[in-house]
Amino acid sequence: MSMTESGGVKSAIRVLHVLEHLAETGDASFSELASALELPKSSASALLATLESSGWIERDAQRRYAVGLRAWQVGQRFRGHASITAHARPLMDALSEQTGETVQLARLDGMENVYIAISQSANPMRLASSVGMRLPSHATGIGKALLSQLDPTERARRVTGASLRRLTAHTITDPERLLVVLSEAAMADAATDDEEYLEGCRCVAVPLHTAALGVETALSVTAPAFRTGSHWPDDVLPLLRTAAVQLRTRLGLTRR
Repeated sequence: MSMTESGGVKSAIRVLHVLEHLAETGDASFSELASALELPKSSASALLATLESSGWIERDAQRRYAVGLRAWQVGQRFRGHASITAHARPLMDALSEQTGETVQLARLDGMENVYIAISQSANPMRLASSVGMRLPSHATGIGKALLSQLDPTERARRVTGASLRRLTAHTITDPERLLVVLSEAAMADAATDDEEYLEGCRCVAVPLHTAALGVETALSVTAPAFRTGSHWPDDVLPLLRTAAVQLRTRLGLTRR
């Protein structure tokens, strides 16, 4: 019997799928959850009731489920990148003030970049992003900076095994072309997103090379295209590189 065929493990997997689905969608009804996750309705009701009574999920007045307070409390105890974010925040705030744009710190999870710290632009027109948000790495500058840090063999494995969804007319969806771009990013120690994730939005990012701390991270500056000029990203990149060097120094990492 495989692990997923074992009753106890199967139930645990279903619990994780429910939490992941609600984290991604925001909320869902009973029927939507049962349909999306292919949960047997006979057991789904008891499963959701258990999760709700223990605080992992909650229901609103419209009887729609969402991630509960217990999940947030447990998440706050995760310390995998706490040292990096603590040292990064003042530098990110300073960089955001210097550039007038949103500064983001992210880590790689599969083929997605997960934002772990954000310093929002003071400008009213800015990218709507939040800590914990996941975006496809093939379409973002910070995602490419993260992927560029991988060993070439691992990089190729992830890219060729992924579905490179087209998000705009500029999104790279060909695996071979993306691998070339990532190789160039590795050599340049920087990556860009020129309206590849969102029309009218540009991003430049640098890898932080924090593998010695157990996680690879990258730092980016994101701006509306109309606020970037003909010298972009060269006008922002030196400031971004300086912040990256300062952060690595604060983390006790050797200078690259």
